[in-house]
Amino acid sequence: MAASTAAAAPLGATSTTGTLASGEPFVTATFSAPTNIAVIKYWGKRDVKLNLPINSSVSVTLNQDDLRAMTSVMISPAFEKDRLWLNGEEEDVSKSKRIQTVLAGIRAIATDRTLADGTVVPAAELADPSKWRAHIVSANSFPTAAGLASSAAGYACLTRVLAEVYGAAEPTPNALTAIARQGSGSASRSLYGGFVRWNMGAAADGSDSFAEQVATADHWPDLEVIVCVVSADKKETGSTAGMTTSVETSELLAHRAAAVVEPRLSAIEAAYTARDFPTFGAITMRDSNQFHACCLDTFPPIFYMNDVSKRLIALVHRFNAKHGSIVAAYTFDAGPNAVIYTTKAHTAALLATVMAHFPRPAALASDAEYVSSAPALEAAKAAGVPAGLECPSGDEDVGAVRYIYKTTPGDGPRRLDDSASLVDSATGTPAASAAAGAATAGSAGMAAALA
Repeated sequence: MAASTAAAAPLGATSTTGTLASGEPFVTATFSAPTNIAVIKYWGKRDVKLNLPINSSVSVTLNQDDLRAMTSVMISPAFEKDRLWLNGEEEDVSKSKRIQTVLAGIRAIATDRTLADGTVVPAAELADPSKWRAHIVSANSFPTAAGLASSAAGYACLTRVLAEVYGAAEPTPNALTAIARQGSGSASRSLYGGFVRWNMGAAADGSDSFAEQVATADHWPDLEVIVCVVSADKKETGSTAGMTTSVETSELLAHRAAAVVEPRLSAIEAAYTARDFPTFGAITMRDSNQFHACCLDTFPPIFYMNDVSKRLIALVHRFNAKHGSIVAAYTFDAGPNAVIYTTKAHTAALLATVMAHFPRPAALASDAEYVSSAPALEAAKAAGVPAGLECPSGDEDVGAVRYIYKTTPGDGPRRLDDSASLVDSATGTPAASAAAGAATAGSAGMAAALA
């Protein structure tokens, strides 16, 4: 495994300093961060407070040009308290232990900052929440709490932008991933692009539970991803509550963590490194199936997939049978939405097949509002549905899939230009554009489909 390397110097070189309209100083930065979709799932915690998992996991980071969280942070002594606005609504930071933990973790490794006028603010003063407070404005370009790892993108973005404004100095390699982990376990993996492993660790304090990059975003240029959004609704059983019940009641989950995960991790990392799609795909689908079997084995059982999810699974297996090999592979996180991995040679035919069986919702005027990528849509129409995979007339499930993203593996968090900031530099409150926020990465069609 290729270990990730930490920055040699404190972060913060790209943050911006200035003064509010009141004359008080500020430090600010804006980042975007990707979601990631695990192919070996994380489910179950050995320590809830520290967010320590019962097994290691590995995921593919998706391209944030298509799905991302975007967060602006401004810190200033002018602010009365830490505040957070998410997707246009203010939330009470004092009631979120996870956000407080991430803030405290970054403040603990802050370094001295030089302001616009040359004044140096000592790290101890900067990190004191009674002296410098943070205003955080964040938005997602995709559904929140619907099983597409929105919390992974959100907490990875929060961790990275806080590290920038506080000039955080990682005491050990991958330390930021351990801080992000305490906000959302999967967020640790979204701090890197490509193929990323989150090590469960064994230490009681969680010091060895961190993420590291296995392969870069450009390692497998042939790999592509189709995301079928079946529901944008918040799931009935949250991941944390679901994990707790599964750990307490599922014998299958205990067996999975003890005997199944580690061999699968080794095998799928080797397959990804070798760009061996049939092996990668088989393990991906088996692990998704087993994860949802663990949810069913939980008592009372947890149902994240629905009938549309099951029909998508069956369609992928038919697609593979038609090709005589595994050329597409589904996985489902804690929700009904399908993430289907494939390769460039099969993307167009796969997308055409999905669209034939699951035509766009009636609310959408055209397929251009249904599929995120115009080139992918054009290619799908040109390729057509493979013979034998056509949908019989009358069997189409219109509107069951509400939106389709076509994407690829992608990189880790990006520093955005200050012109994209969601914070007003005069007041330190949400900018006029913050209500739209990161949704600029989406489309009008997505908004209509998910409304």
